[in-house]
Amino acid sequence: MLTLRKAQDRGHADHGWLQSHHSFSFADYRDPAHMGYGNLRVINDDYIAPGTGFGTHGHRDMEIVTYVLSGALAHKDSLGTGAVILPGDVQRMSAGRGVQHSEFNHAPDATTHLLQIWILPSEQGIEPGYEQKQFDAAGKRGRLRLVASPDGRDGSVTVHADASIRAGLFDAGEHAELALDPQRKAYVHLVRGQLSVNGQVLVGGDAAKLSGESRLVLADAQDAEVLVFDLAA
Repeated sequence: MLTLRKAQDRGHADHGWLQSHHSFSFADYRDPAHMGYGNLRVINDDYIAPGTGFGTHGHRDMEIVTYVLSGALAHKDSLGTGAVILPGDVQRMSAGRGVQHSEFNHAPDATTHLLQIWILPSEQGIEPGYEQKQFDAAGKRGRLRLVASPDGRDGSVTVHADASIRAGLFDAGEHAELALDPQRKAYVHLVRGQLSVNGQVLVGGDAAKLSGESRLVLADAQDAEVLVFDLAA
């Protein structure tokens, strides 16, 4: 079964310095029909204005993945990490038993566009941790590149959750297929462009929820960037 989640149906928050589109309930956006999917809890599509950002705040017991699409994001945390996240980078922060962090766009004239992703961990109260890796465009061109997994295989970042994330870039004539476990859930988030998912056309910001499916087919691409999640049911 495939269920389409249209971009315009997401929650939206306008904070002036931050424009955020919520795929699932978050902060003041509450929708009992969209509390997450499997162990995927949050996808926030964020645009951070120049010279602004998230002040220091805390999290617990969550795997937080940041995927920057344009601009740059400066990260600092209570683990002593200081880093800049750029397009192509995948950052994983395990909040575990507690971590404080801040995220800031220091550019004077450029907006930072990113996806913030939260996944429920397999175990609570773990040691907080941080990991960041770059995945270049060539490695994602015309294929689904594994960028996050529970065991860090194929050079992916390690998430302490029963979930994996693949990223791909597709244009005209490029397509991909992926075997799915029908006992699990899959979630396809189209970042930009146009793409068909098992015959269903998606445009930028759209998503497809799949359950009971044994195969994922991506085709009919036009300047598409996509994330595919394999999730615990």
